[in-house]
Amino acid sequence: MNLDNDSETKMTELERIENASDSLEIDEETAPEIEVLYEDEDIVAIHKPAGLLVHRSYLARRERFFAMQLTRDKVGCHVFPVHRLDRPTSGVLLFAKSSEMANVLCEQFASKTIEKEYLAIVRGNMHDAATLDYPLKQELDDHGDKDVDPDKAAQDAVTSYQPLLNTEIPFPSGRYATSRYALVKLKPHTGRKHQLRRHMAHLRHPIIGDTTHGDGKQNKFFREHFSVNRLWLIAKKLSFSHPRTGQLICIETELEEQWLTLFSAFGWDEQLSTEEPVLIC
Repeated sequence: MNLDNDSETKMTELERIENASDSLEIDEETAPEIEVLYEDEDIVAIHKPAGLLVHRSYLARRERFFAMQLTRDKVGCHVFPVHRLDRPTSGVLLFAKSSEMANVLCEQFASKTIEKEYLAIVRGNMHDAATLDYPLKQELDDHGDKDVDPDKAAQDAVTSYQPLLNTEIPFPSGRYATSRYALVKLKPHTGRKHQLRRHMAHLRHPIIGDTTHGDGKQNKFFREHFSVNRLWLIAKKLSFSHPRTGQLICIETELEEQWLTLFSAFGWDEQLSTEEPVLIC
């Protein structure tokens, strides 16, 4: 796989899973449905549901379902992961159908030529777009990082953010009489572990449903008021050069029903529709 420290592409990071306290949406007894967004002889892209691990791990011995195995069964051939999505994050997940194509795609991730776009719902209203350049210390776990120097210098981490919609609802979720939220487009230019979640928390606009870096009161309010327990972060779009032909491919997934229901409650109905889910230039 690729050779840098990008947590979305480095193979050692692919072996890690989210903390068990993160909110899950996967039924332990029923395999989740995998939607294929794009497929050809070399690659396949799916929509990964929230709560689904990318692949098997020594830390996930009790898990039954994994995106890699479910995709393999769906398309009828072995697939190779070329990046990762955190367990509670849903959205576009790309696989290669051969190690050769996987290496080419991993080089694209390593050279940061692949563009990733996310949507997130965050605490508070936001009005100004900007780029945050804020280095992050490597987050370590007891097993996978036991040999990593805990005093290692912070790594470069850059994220562009663009507020899209704001709302204020007449329900208290803390000491205020109302609650404010924003829908934000996020573009990570590096791939540090939990980068988007940590960067938005640094901006005082934590992503709703983030149990590690977020706002516990807001998370509880969302669970109780909207009856949904998830991280409100979706990998909406992935743009890359086809590993064989070099054609630009842009794969965009639709928002899940949970998002559309929330949009209705926020008065955001039909303001973000996907007309071109797959674009080949």
